[in-house]
Amino acid sequence: MFSAIVGIVIAILAAVVMVAAYFFWITRRLARNAERAVPANGSFVTVDGNRIHYVESGEGRPILMIHGLGGTLHHLRRPLMKEFGEGYRLIAIDRPGSGYSTRGEGLDGRLAEQARQTVRFIETLGLEKPLLVGHSLGGAIALAVALDYPDTISGLALIAPLTHYEEEPPEEFRSLAITSPLRRRIIANTVALPLAVKNAQKTLEFVFGPQQPPEDYAIAGGAMVGLRPGHFYATSTDLVAVRHDLPRQQTRYGELALPVGILFGTEDRVLNYERQGLAMQGKVAGLDLEIVNGIGHMPQYAITAQVVAFIRRIAERAFAS
Repeated sequence: MFSAIVGIVIAILAAVVMVAAYFFWITRRLARNAERAVPANGSFVTVDGNRIHYVESGEGRPILMIHGLGGTLHHLRRPLMKEFGEGYRLIAIDRPGSGYSTRGEGLDGRLAEQARQTVRFIETLGLEKPLLVGHSLGGAIALAVALDYPDTISGLALIAPLTHYEEEPPEEFRSLAITSPLRRRIIANTVALPLAVKNAQKTLEFVFGPQQPPEDYAIAGGAMVGLRPGHFYATSTDLVAVRHDLPRQQTRYGELALPVGILFGTEDRVLNYERQGLAMQGKVAGLDLEIVNGIGHMPQYAITAQVVAFIRRIAERAFAS
């Protein structure tokens, strides 16, 4: 009887290993295809042990763009840089761990940590008090920079920003809420990417809705860069880390003493414009709040010209002051 039980256990373990090996192989193949389809085409700089990938264009006062959860520099580069026009030096980064940037061992993605790394990037490139443009989670990071390092920047232009803590992430993001780093690593290297491909259409409808993503979003829009284990691991890490800093950060917005603008769409399915946008009224002196009817979480794609005009308006205030 005992030998029969041992045999069953061994057979089950062997089956589990085979399934895991299969998904590991699929994951590696997806990652290789993604890197061939959308290679790194920017510059790299090492900041505190992190290799940061960034792109830039133009000349003038600097505007630094920080993407959101699960995104890459393409989320701001493609829709905005091409249409922005002259007069400014535009820089978009892959946040540490995302896209082609790396995140050093022992770093946990907390807002304070990402704010510090953003400041070190600014110092490394010698940017003189840039305007920060933050989208979604990038907005929370930009706010952290403004609160903890106010003398390093000139102002904030925030697009659909995360400003207040939510106990539960949206249902579509709950699979990312993996608190165990070991479990997160295992999932990132086995089932995460195949599931991401399977659920891609549903995810895009949620993130872009009610608008549609660009037809060439996968390659020209850089979306395939996310089909890499390290990117999934960083995205999950970022989602889990928000709970540590954001509840306290949201009590400090009255300290902000620099130009701040927020643009939100009323149909945003990822972040509610009332809880995350309108709630900032009365907390930030001189807040420039622009609410756009019928627009979802990706206004930089849906109403590019209006977003460019919004950023330029905040930049003029920030650099004049």
